[in-house]
Amino acid sequence: QVQLVESGGGLVQAGGSLRLSCAASGRTAGNYAMGWFRQAPGKEREFVAAIGWSASSIYYTNSVKGRFTISRDNAKNTVYLQMNSLKPEDTAVYYCALGSLRSDPAEVDYWGQGTQVTVSS
Repeated sequence: QVQLVESGGGLVQAGGSLRLSCAASGRTAGNYAMGWFRQAPGKEREFVAAIGWSASSIYYTNSVKGRFTISRDNAKNTVYLQMNSLKPEDTAVYYCALGSLRSDPAEVDYWGQGTQVTVSS
């Protein structure tokens, strides 16, 4: 089993920044992709960003390109999401994901518990 623990969510004004972190523990042996999804009230969970083990593969959804940056520290089994120029439409619960570079939530092996990000206008 793998456990994912997120931190770093909160309330921020539009144009501000937040940095999310997600630490993986448990049976994390081997190379694995990590990423972030988000889910706003009344909407489906959507892909935000993903990063491969060596960080040579990085993907973003179009709406966050140029504003969000995903990175990872394999020594700490941790993935980060730096979010700049935040907009009210970025408001959602952000979930850490392990196991897939793809944008389909069904292909994720493990999920974190989620962290709330609220952007006020």
